[in-house]
Amino acid sequence: MKQHDAMYIDGSWRPAEGGGTIEVVNPADGQVIATVPAGSAADVDAAVRAARAALPGWAATPPRERAARLAALRDQLVARADEIAATVTAELGAPLAFSKAVHAGAPIAVCGSYAELAGTYAFEEKIGNSTVLHEPVGVVGAITPWNYPLHQVVAKVAPALAAGCTIVLKPAEDTPLVAQLFAECVDAAGIPAGVFNLVTGLGPVAGQALAEHDGIDLVSFTGSTAVGRKIGALAGAAVKRVALELGGKSANVILPSADLAKAVGVGVANVMANSGQTCSAWTRMLVHRDRYDEAVELAAAAAAKYVPGEKIGPLVNAGQQARVRGYIERGVAEGARLVAGGPEAPLEAGYYVRPTVFADVTPEMTIAQEEIFGPVLSVLRYEDEDDAARIANGTVYGLAGAVWAGDEAEAVAFARRLETGQVDINGGRFNPLAPFGGYKQSGVGRELGRHGLAEYLQTKSLQF
Repeated sequence: MKQHDAMYIDGSWRPAEGGGTIEVVNPADGQVIATVPAGSAADVDAAVRAARAALPGWAATPPRERAARLAALRDQLVARADEIAATVTAELGAPLAFSKAVHAGAPIAVCGSYAELAGTYAFEEKIGNSTVLHEPVGVVGAITPWNYPLHQVVAKVAPALAAGCTIVLKPAEDTPLVAQLFAECVDAAGIPAGVFNLVTGLGPVAGQALAEHDGIDLVSFTGSTAVGRKIGALAGAAVKRVALELGGKSANVILPSADLAKAVGVGVANVMANSGQTCSAWTRMLVHRDRYDEAVELAAAAAAKYVPGEKIGPLVNAGQQARVRGYIERGVAEGARLVAGGPEAPLEAGYYVRPTVFADVTPEMTIAQEEIFGPVLSVLRYEDEDDAARIANGTVYGLAGAVWAGDEAEAVAFARRLETGQVDINGGRFNPLAPFGGYKQSGVGRELGRHGLAEYLQTKSLQF
């Protein structure tokens, strides 16, 4: 792709107001591969003004026409899938096969789902003697993370566009190149000028300016719970809508009747995917005491297959590498038993971390409570189902989880006890139409499908 030393605002690439830049680093070797502008509050203001000017026309565009533009956007993503995958691999470090299957594949599926939904959704309905209108909430400020850099963009932009909103996107500073590529796809899809705008920049500068801007009607943020609290406070003070998809510490509960080898194998793969940089990763594996030792052996053997630099990529940057290694050291210091991996760097170059499995982890340990965001699995022992539910629900998070049992009904019955927004049953597959989001401090609101579209709509009742 062509690297842009500019912002995409009002349908064209224009120079940034200031001269600051952000270096984009390949985490596999630590080398700078590109620079992008570090946007200022002035750049954000220009983008918001463009989005607000474009709002009346896009909101009035018939839903089927909006659906056609989303279909064209999906087709652009399909046509450039290989380039998307290569870009994500370069700036995030994910293995190319994973980038092709997930980092390029998932956004295509999500964009396609909203292309269909935009043309069929009931934006107007009759309720008794009233007509209820579902109208766009207005101008959306979207702030996205680096771990799934295109999927998170599409999961916000596609429903916002389907709803008739206009949008300003501030992508993560570690992975801005795929966001620029996405802006090229938006332009090629014929989406009108000003409907989508891109400002690259630092979170404390451009991100904060976007969240605080009076011209933003809804802030949609995905990232850490700590930053989410700040954005929620800013939005609350301004009485504006907010959607937050935040941290997780998900439990993988293996009931005694489950196929243990399959449950452990899939569970380890889930944690190691994307180098553990997944907010919904099942980083706590809960196993009944009678099968605990066998599960630990299986988990250690499975983790050993993830060779850094081959089957598992680096972490996104040096700071994240140091953070995760620090958590591993903390686990050892608090008495957890290291059965795979460890804090030592596996390679001389790149921000790699050894795939790590801890046994004899107790619920109060730091590694069982805090989001690590790396390839680190904690295996916990439980006595009975009540104990398993207590441990699984015993964190401030509630984003995702998994339950395994020999009988599906048994797994579903236990899943109903979990305080979490999404639960995979016996290895259930990703569904781009199902809502995704968290309980407790894992966030506010939902993404994907009809529930994701509803986040970008407000209701008006006409009484007759």
